[in-house]
Amino acid sequence: MLTSNIKFKNFNISKFKNLKNFKNEKWFKKIRLLDSLKLNYKYSYTKEQIKKISKNKNFRLIGMGGSTLGVEAIYQFLNHKIKKNFTFINNLNSKLKNSEKKIKATNIIISKSGNTLETIVNSNRLINNSKNIFITENKKSYLNNLAHELKAEIVEHKNYIGGRYSVLSEVGMLPAEIMGLNEKKFKRFNYLINNKIFVNELIKNVSAILKLVKEKKFNSIILNYDNKSENLLKWYQQLVAESLGKKSKGILPVISTMPKDNHSLMQLYLDGTKNNFFTFFSALDKKSETINNKFLQKTHNYLKNKSFSKILYAQKSATEKVFFKKKLPFRSFEVKVKNEESLGELFCFFILETILLGRALKINPFDQPSVELIKKETKKILLS
Repeated sequence: MLTSNIKFKNFNISKFKNLKNFKNEKWFKKIRLLDSLKLNYKYSYTKEQIKKISKNKNFRLIGMGGSTLGVEAIYQFLNHKIKKNFTFINNLNSKLKNSEKKIKATNIIISKSGNTLETIVNSNRLINNSKNIFITENKKSYLNNLAHELKAEIVEHKNYIGGRYSVLSEVGMLPAEIMGLNEKKFKRFNYLINNKIFVNELIKNVSAILKLVKEKKFNSIILNYDNKSENLLKWYQQLVAESLGKKSKGILPVISTMPKDNHSLMQLYLDGTKNNFFTFFSALDKKSETINNKFLQKTHNYLKNKSFSKILYAQKSATEKVFFKKKLPFRSFEVKVKNEESLGELFCFFILETILLGRALKINPFDQPSVELIKKETKKILLS
């Protein structure tokens, strides 16, 4: 077990160099963004603001990358607990759906720099005179200036927290509180960092990934057996790719939808190139439908009274057994209960994993220099 909320099977890899415990290292203690994972983190918004904003029912979140992915993960993963309606504008589309145009919603506009081109363009189409909240750095920028012009509420995006690491800061927790979720329950860092099982499994996990990368296994295939975790895995995909893809190094996270991909990609995974390692991801579903026995053929009586979740679990277990027999490297996460605590633990695990991998690979996991080149070239073209 990783914790009581998550069943975790680590990579079954021997003879790897184990990393030493990191939590008391000077370099680790200097990482300020980790403050946002802690219980005593001070937000730049107030409970009074949340109370006022939460009177509305419909919200439109406008942003790109890390400004939206974490919130999308929260909204999908914990949707069974949420009564508010959220629409996400997270790409530059030439046409908006009628539902996106007509909805009377409060806009939550998020950009750390305040100058993200796609966010500027999308907010330009959807802005209104009264219901706008901006989350951006406290400095001169397009969106900061626009917010002041509209006399809109501005929530500070701390400059030491990068977008892809911001899910447990104002960026993720303000929308989470509006959704009616308990932000304190997400904050599991204090507990986890002092949990020997969690820390040992994290270190073993990172050490195993480093060994796999050294063996030229750069593709991280995530076999997802829970459709309500898709956005969580997209958040993880950005975190890993943007943080570690530098200096001709990196890991390519690929999300594979299961069991659908048994009928398209699984043959390659099992017998194709050996430059992959795998993550099985699943969650218990106690409310899934059950097979209709009335229309069940006798040849398939083994399906009688079986729930869809039990069938899915059987497929996952079978696939793990085949991977083990074929000596394919994999780990497994099984979420036992979907709540703020379990999601906060996953956020914390993956953020720490990425930072430790960056440290070991001698990569700065907090910048994205080459993406900035595209932004500059785009501006040049639009100015010409």
